[in-house]
Amino acid sequence: MIYRLGSLGDTLVSLPCLHMIERAFPQSERVLLTNFPVHAKSPAAAAVLGDSGLVHGYLRYTVGTRSPTTLLRLALEIRRFNPDVLVYLMPLRGLKAVKRDRRFFQWAAGVRRIVGLPTTEADVTRKPDPSTGMYEAEARRLARGVADLGNAAPDDLASWDLRLTPSERQMARTALGDLAGRPLLVCGPGTKMQAKDWGQQNWRELLRRIGAGYPGYGIVIVGAQEDSIVGEFALNDVDGPKLNLCGRLTPRQTAAVLEHASIFLGPDSGPMHLAACAGVPCVIAFSARGLPGVWYPAGQQHRIVYHQVSCFGCNLEICTVEARRCLTSITVDEMAAAVDAVLSRSK
Repeated sequence: MIYRLGSLGDTLVSLPCLHMIERAFPQSERVLLTNFPVHAKSPAAAAVLGDSGLVHGYLRYTVGTRSPTTLLRLALEIRRFNPDVLVYLMPLRGLKAVKRDRRFFQWAAGVRRIVGLPTTEADVTRKPDPSTGMYEAEARRLARGVADLGNAAPDDLASWDLRLTPSERQMARTALGDLAGRPLLVCGPGTKMQAKDWGQQNWRELLRRIGAGYPGYGIVIVGAQEDSIVGEFALNDVDGPKLNLCGRLTPRQTAAVLEHASIFLGPDSGPMHLAACAGVPCVIAFSARGLPGVWYPAGQQHRIVYHQVSCFGCNLEICTVEARRCLTSITVDEMAAAVDAVLSRSK
């Protein structure tokens, strides 16, 4: 059994570990204990992993529950499954929460072996690299925690393979229509967090400039149905070929669209990680709510525009006091220059 909570991005950064777990337990039934989304823009892990074969089933955990009845029911479900090992791939949390998890899984659910459970304060504390100021990427932290099972190889693009099916790739080609045969710039401007929102007007101006400067490219917007209005606004001043696919595709079909892309633009988001899984260079207006490096897309081909303001690492979902100055200080000129650098490198 594998324990990982979160939504699209959280599931995607665990991919190297999921591949490694499959290699370590090739004949085992692998079940993921995870939450069901509480936000319309947050797809469930099952929608992300699909028919990849990395896991075979799911158990539901209700985030934040303190209901004895709900916890007892979950413990009984785990006992019925009777896992030989639990692989702990949880987001970083304090030792008190970790010890509570250990008691639940060992005493209530009867799990005999747990791999990846933090044991010291250092295991649950992020520290920057003194030479770069960057913090350990979440995928690397997860891989390090379960290294006893094998090498998750988070630097290898093959470790991020979603194993898209032929039908998912065909759906992407159908959705793209005539744009499937030309260079594509894909943008996912939407976000479920106000603290990650670069601003509709910024995306509109950036796409206008790119459309004028790179007339050979088609511009495609991806995201949830709730992002459709933002996508239409962002495309409004683009004169060339354009397409708004918000709400029309599953996460995996969106990943298949991104396989056609030359570049991806957006905030720190799930689609950013989908693009990175496909090896697509990303240009990201990155909020400083998170620590630099932790949630950057996998790979070295990206351009991350991150302004490390004094309040960086706040982890706020809604920023009111500082008015998102980490993002509002990122200019359209900066993002356009980053796009130019990526596209000139790809020629």
